[in-house]
Amino acid sequence: MPEEAAAKEKEAAAEADQPPGKSSGTGGDREERRMDTLLPPYKLPAKSRYSTLLLERQKTLGSEDLGLQVKLPPGASEEEWLALSTIDMFNELNLLAGAVQDLCTDQTCPVMNAGSYTFAWADGDRFKAPTSLSAPKYFENLLMWVERQLSDETFLPVKPGVPFPPNFRKGIRVIYKRLFRIYAHIFHAHFKELMEQEADAHLNHSFKHFIYFVKEFNLVDDDELEPLKDLIALCMRQKNKNSASS
Repeated sequence: MPEEAAAKEKEAAAEADQPPGKSSGTGGDREERRMDTLLPPYKLPAKSRYSTLLLERQKTLGSEDLGLQVKLPPGASEEEWLALSTIDMFNELNLLAGAVQDLCTDQTCPVMNAGSYTFAWADGDRFKAPTSLSAPKYFENLLMWVERQLSDETFLPVKPGVPFPPNFRKGIRVIYKRLFRIYAHIFHAHFKELMEQEADAHLNHSFKHFIYFVKEFNLVDDDELEPLKDLIALCMRQKNKNSASS
């Protein structure tokens, strides 16, 4: 289709912008699958520079107001808040990718797409040129790539006093651009199945949290969000309505 060809051409250009630094399951019952992950959850060292910020974040975790949860805590460093929140988003997407392992396979999803939008993978290392992958292979390569970025202390410093690199925000924006594609594929390809399994509520809540954070800190350009633009518009209307009534 012409739309897919245009999407691939755009993707090839987008994937050239690299940040700094360098399958399927059997399922079991729904609850077990929802707790599965593709990779081990990423955890910060016990005594990191983020310890105080972690405590501050606990104050809003029980709140139903996701708009409040994404806001920069008073007096906090924006770079540290972006870093800490990105680790949370990575762990959440890792969980979601694990939850659809029995639905999203090389056979059911031989191309990573979201409707008419297709996404090729490039990481400047194993895949130097944009390469077509199945959706589960794309998920796996993406999550491993993000994990490498988060583990690179020249990109995401852990020790107190170590400065963030000048291109930290640029690198974070590439991470969010790519993580969004997991949501885009799941909503387009698997939402009906998740509804039938009564697993859609968590997906909706997770996506709202993600998109509120993205919009709060301008982490993804609007044209990259196009595959879910109607859903995003609905989420933002709900957020604005909640803010007006509070």
